[in-house]
Amino acid sequence: MGSHPDLFDECRVVRAGGELDLTTAPAFTHALEDARRDAGRLYLIVDLSGVTFMDGSVLAPLCAAWEDCHERLGWVRVVHTRPGTGLVFQAGGVLERFPRYASAQDAWHDVPADGAAADRPA
Repeated sequence: MGSHPDLFDECRVVRAGGELDLTTAPAFTHALEDARRDAGRLYLIVDLSGVTFMDGSVLAPLCAAWEDCHERLGWVRVVHTRPGTGLVFQAGGVLERFPRYASAQDAWHDVPADGAAADRPA
């Protein structure tokens, strides 16, 4: 896990791989907090395309990041390619908050993988 603050101008990217569960959630939470350390508007892409398993323990830190970025007039967009991740978002009731993006580049340009309109309310 790590953040790459200069990948897309003002955007920060946090990438995670392997399993995201109760044992790895603290490191994931720390990576999300590190990416949001600076003040000001923040755009955050969370790339979960390398995640092989995810449980609901990551929803709270993702929602905290979403709330923080929205308070700062920014956004959080999540890249995920495996169906299990979408099921966790659906079960947690946050699928609308975290639509699926196929790549970090698509997330930056707000091109959802499922073809949803990019002009939906934040």
